[in-house]
Amino acid sequence: MTSRATTIEYRRVLLDGAAVQVVREGDELIAPDGRTVKASEAHHLPPVTPSKVIAVHLNHRSRVAEFGVTLPPAPTYFHKPVSALNSHGGAVVRPEGCKYLNYEGEIGIVIGRTCRNVAPAQAGSYIAGFTVANDYGLHDFRDTDAGSMLRVKGSDTLCPLGPGLVTGWDFHGKYLRTYVNGELVQDGSTDEMEWDMHYLVADIARTITLEPGDVLLSGTPAGSRPVRPGDTVEVEAEGLGRLTNHIVTGPTAIRTDVGAQPTESEEVRSTALGGDWELRGVRAPRR
Repeated sequence: MTSRATTIEYRRVLLDGAAVQVVREGDELIAPDGRTVKASEAHHLPPVTPSKVIAVHLNHRSRVAEFGVTLPPAPTYFHKPVSALNSHGGAVVRPEGCKYLNYEGEIGIVIGRTCRNVAPAQAGSYIAGFTVANDYGLHDFRDTDAGSMLRVKGSDTLCPLGPGLVTGWDFHGKYLRTYVNGELVQDGSTDEMEWDMHYLVADIARTITLEPGDVLLSGTPAGSRPVRPGDTVEVEAEGLGRLTNHIVTGPTAIRTDVGAQPTESEEVRSTALGGDWELRGVRAPRR
């Protein structure tokens, strides 16, 4: 009989001015030199330092049904620049002049060793562990960046990861939930993914070398909606912990002397509000 794997949770925190990897034991975080800090009092950093963050577009069947679309025969992806990284407890910035900032609770797959051209059955041995993620989207820029998703998904602070990196975690049959100000707004499961974690790693690694620390975001369930400054958003994955962030307004407005401006087309509203917003009688988001 095969024994269940033991999970270990590693976090990165700022400890006495230095970035330190610690191990969580109960409510305490323990550094390699024996120093301890309460998890609730620690200044968290992203649990890994990826060279790239790659995210799948649609994967959860509930999200597909919500939009009333058909999945393609294989997954499609977009890239989030590492400058978008954020951490547990960090502020997520909604720029002044924008209002369609959506949460998307997800699970992040963290690569443990250089991975290239592997079969799905081999992919698990290249995964270091998993983390909780929130793949925020600034849909005000969807009309101009729908192809690349660059500003929609890649603007500063829009990629919180954490609280930690958990090793030995079995991704099958785990719940994935998102809360806004304590209210449950997304309630999904890893079992509703069309393509599992190993498939996603193998698919990307066919043409893109994945390096240790790289992160793949595995998709969100139904229920993504806009949030506003002052809201607290929590994403909880069974066995991985709860990632908490709060929304703030950016200190400056989007510049108007360069580039495309935020828009509020039917496509923007439909995407932000879960599809067919006019037909469903869904109200526009709070400002």
